[in-house]
Amino acid sequence: MSERVVIVGGTSGIGLATAELLRDRGYRVVVAGRNAERLEAALKVLGEEVEGRTLDASDEGQLTAFFAGVGPFDHLVVTLTARGGVTSLLDLTDAELRRHSEGKLIPQLLTVKAALGTLRADGSVTLVGAVSSQLSAAGLVVLGSSNAGVEAASRILAAELAPRRVNAVSPGVIDTPWWDWVPEEGRDGALTGACAGTPVGRPGRPEEVAHAIAFLVENTYTTGIVLPVDGGARLAS
Repeated sequence: MSERVVIVGGTSGIGLATAELLRDRGYRVVVAGRNAERLEAALKVLGEEVEGRTLDASDEGQLTAFFAGVGPFDHLVVTLTARGGVTSLLDLTDAELRRHSEGKLIPQLLTVKAALGTLRADGSVTLVGAVSSQLSAAGLVVLGSSNAGVEAASRILAAELAPRRVNAVSPGVIDTPWWDWVPEEGRDGALTGACAGTPVGRPGRPEEVAHAIAFLVENTYTTGIVLPVDGGARLAS
């Protein structure tokens, strides 16, 4: 029987691309997302062989019920994130800081915790951070701190949860709905400008990150790493 993968945040962007790739590789895929309309749209793309459920991963009660309903599975991928967040320290509000913590680090960790009762004892966990964890550009104080927390947690959990494998990917500028906070007329320019100084010189595609996630799911001798998929953005920092 094929292995089972749960993707929390799997209804758009990187999560959806990962669901498509792992489905095509023969995994039994379950996707979860908070927005029922996005979930319905994702399932139309993914087809009948993929299972979908609504889930607010910031709610521990919902997480407990979700994993109880899913039952035993082999791999967990968590792609949850909050959108936007580029701001200077002087313009930072407590609401914005809480929004990003509650939109990324907190639900990612709560999801892993809730999954442990049904996740295979030697299965895998893959989290998603971002290259802002390694950059020092003005305006990234919230994003960088949030993503650094996720990436540090993945290394710590690799030791704490062994023999389960825990890793993270660290994407750069990826053309996903995360950028919807930028007005439509300026989005292409924002994407191009954000990666203009990188060696690859273009935005990444969700499927390029999905391939990295699939490697971490499948390679049974890899744990405790943060895998950059950033077009060389770290080199330009």
